[in-house]
Amino acid sequence: GKEVVIANAIIAILTIGGQQLFSFFTFSCPCHVGQNLIYGLAFLGVPALILLIVGYALNNQTWRLVTGKRSRFEKVTSSNRLLKCKLVCFVLCSITGRALVAPVTWLAVTLINGSYYICAVSEYVPVYYYGAAPNVTASERSRILATFPCSQLVPPELTRARDEVILLLRYQSQVAGWLLIAVVVITVFLSYCLASCFSPLSFLHFRYWSSYIHNEQELFDEATEQHSRLYAMQHVKKFFGFVPGSENVKEIRIPSLREWQAISGLAFLKRVDEEHYDYSLLHDWALKERANGKYLRIDEDA
Repeated sequence: GKEVVIANAIIAILTIGGQQLFSFFTFSCPCHVGQNLIYGLAFLGVPALILLIVGYALNNQTWRLVTGKRSRFEKVTSSNRLLKCKLVCFVLCSITGRALVAPVTWLAVTLINGSYYICAVSEYVPVYYYGAAPNVTASERSRILATFPCSQLVPPELTRARDEVILLLRYQSQVAGWLLIAVVVITVFLSYCLASCFSPLSFLHFRYWSSYIHNEQELFDEATEQHSRLYAMQHVKKFFGFVPGSENVKEIRIPSLREWQAISGLAFLKRVDEEHYDYSLLHDWALKERANGKYLRIDEDA
């Protein structure tokens, strides 16, 4: 849908901006043998991995897919096991596609920029074609090549060879970046085409279904908010003796020390029976205790 496209575009733009700021303020190639590769690959891969994990974590479908799956109420019969597996695979592919937007954008922009790739592989370039340091040992040649990303460390006689090596590496990096973009675009396009071909719905029916799902989720969220608020309000009223927001409060209830202690502390879901839970300590107290105790009349003038 349009919302998904807009969200993905915003994620891509933010990733591009973050990559540029990240490179400007933090990236500085060590220009040392053995360290360039680790440093360059770390800047290439680690942020992409973090963005991938964040993409999974921020997708509600991820938590809908995994929450409560170990519960004994989750029963799958053999008749619908295959269908459920297909649905899970489809949802996982959808989640992964959304999660890959930011890391793929990071990798593509980083490769097109070329700085990380140049730092990572500079010491492995075969410089025989450029006539650079022909009469030195292999270890010394690697040390010299490792300094190529740092122009101030390169001897004057190797400046031309250094420029040619940097151009070669930048060319390789940019080609890899554009190939990555092309592969991703083609894959996404073919995926949408295959999904449309195997869809049981016509084009207009699919649009109606998408609209229905969107409206249903909005209405469900609104009902959830109102229902939980009204339900919680009954427990709060029992504890304090009035409904929050009421204009004409005649009396209020003064909770005892024991009651304050009963609703304070840490708590999670508490099973009441096979079908119901207590959601909080206040909820548990409201269902078990009577609202007796001390009440205080409220002066209307006050």
